[in-house]
Amino acid sequence: MNSMILAQGAEAILHKQENSVVKERIAKEYRVPALDRKLRRSRTRREAKILEKLQAINFPAPRLQKMDDTRMHVVMDFIEGPQVKEILHQNPVELSKEIGLKVGVLHAHDIIHGDLTTSNMIHRGEIHFIDFGLSLVSKKAEDKAVDLHLLDRALESKHHELYEQCSAAALEGYKEGNPDWQTVFARLDKVAQRGRNKKK
Repeated sequence: MNSMILAQGAEAILHKQENSVVKERIAKEYRVPALDRKLRRSRTRREAKILEKLQAINFPAPRLQKMDDTRMHVVMDFIEGPQVKEILHQNPVELSKEIGLKVGVLHAHDIIHGDLTTSNMIHRGEIHFIDFGLSLVSKKAEDKAVDLHLLDRALESKHHELYEQCSAAALEGYKEGNPDWQTVFARLDKVAQRGRNKKK
């Protein structure tokens, strides 16, 4: 079967095989082998469970095909389309509002993405979120606020010329997606304040 490397990061290699993506968590030589294997297995299992949860709530994300916690593989659907980072300028307010709404839906189901950048969003009819390798399940407003703050920082760094309108639209969308938005926004102010204090 033909295989093409899509990306190689610090934690994993992504291969495309026909209409599938195989995510392989690679061993770290600097870690004790037994600990390395335990970490990779737990992260592989966690990502697979998140993908299953996303499918259960009909969230636009890759569908899990198979998980192998011996080979540390997660096999999922390949989603064809441009990254949102490439097209955000075409309709910044509407796309940012859709992003915010979908982050709100994730948080309403206690799913924290962990790496909310427009590189991890694919547009195919609607916005699909990808790369749940850092995701986790949490009811904590702090974790949801940090997730939102990371999205805000990503918008400012990657789309600085559109940042003001994109940030405002994303927060508006979030209100529609998460009924508990007020609790998260109250915590978001504190998270943002911590970030400003670190810069001083």
